[in-house]
Amino acid sequence: MKTQELQLLYIFDAIMTERSVTRAADRLAMTQPAVSNAISRMRQIWNDPLFVRKGRNIEPTSYALSLWDQVGDPMFALTNAVSATQFDPASARRTFRIAVTDVIVEMIWRQLIDLLEREAPGVDVHAVPYTPEGSYDDLRSAHVDLAIGVLNQHDYSLRSTWLLDSGFVLAMRADHPLAGRQITMEEFLEARHLLVTMSGDAHGSVDSYLDQKGQSRRIAATMNHFASVPQVLRESNLIAAVPELISQDCGFVDGLWMGELPFDVDPTSLYLIWHARHDREPGIIWIRNHIERLLQARWHDIMTNSPCGRHLKAV
Repeated sequence: MKTQELQLLYIFDAIMTERSVTRAADRLAMTQPAVSNAISRMRQIWNDPLFVRKGRNIEPTSYALSLWDQVGDPMFALTNAVSATQFDPASARRTFRIAVTDVIVEMIWRQLIDLLEREAPGVDVHAVPYTPEGSYDDLRSAHVDLAIGVLNQHDYSLRSTWLLDSGFVLAMRADHPLAGRQITMEEFLEARHLLVTMSGDAHGSVDSYLDQKGQSRRIAATMNHFASVPQVLRESNLIAAVPELISQDCGFVDGLWMGELPFDVDPTSLYLIWHARHDREPGIIWIRNHIERLLQARWHDIMTNSPCGRHLKAV
């Protein structure tokens, strides 16, 4: 292979990883015009457009995707061999930025900080507010290293691993007129609902199910975190479909009645998400593995051992 072709493959790999000429140029320490000129040479040599503009980003053609499938791993191995990237937690000095909800912080942040103090005293972990669309963009632009949440975008720039599934239960104040019995679908639809939404959209997983049935509910109020949900429910006539995971918490259920929804809705899957550029980066792999272990262990403990929970089966 000619030296020029190897250089073009190196640039091509950066563009495929970043999905942005600007970010690829920054990563390669090149100017944007230089990267654009390289794309022109690629198109001429490989006889394919390779990339098409989509908003502020670019999308690869089928040929580009096929080429990357063939050269992506070898290019990473070559780059890694040259840079000799290593991560020693005991001596490392770095900060990991992780997009998370308040529920995840409550579940594992104390345990994660304890781990860092023992094994990686020079490593800091910063929690960044999680929103589905915003966190995907933050991963692509390298503003965060990891995100923990739902995965409703699928492209070649994002990687993920499944963490857990959480169904939904119905929550309302203990003396609510609907408490203490199985409510009907009609009662559910006529009630005033509280929805926790990270995106700000007044539409959640339950609403997607209702859409399929040609039904809708009234979202009377929304919030962007779970911590204040119990107090709002205790002091109002609102009801809420909440993840069964948080319904096991003693502080959450105090003063509330927890029941079943009048229909079966698929559980929501939670994923640990990162960008393709970090697929084999040792530091990211290290923190990823610990977060996955801590979160799944904590989830299992909550679902099976909580004194205030309903002891739902954890798989």
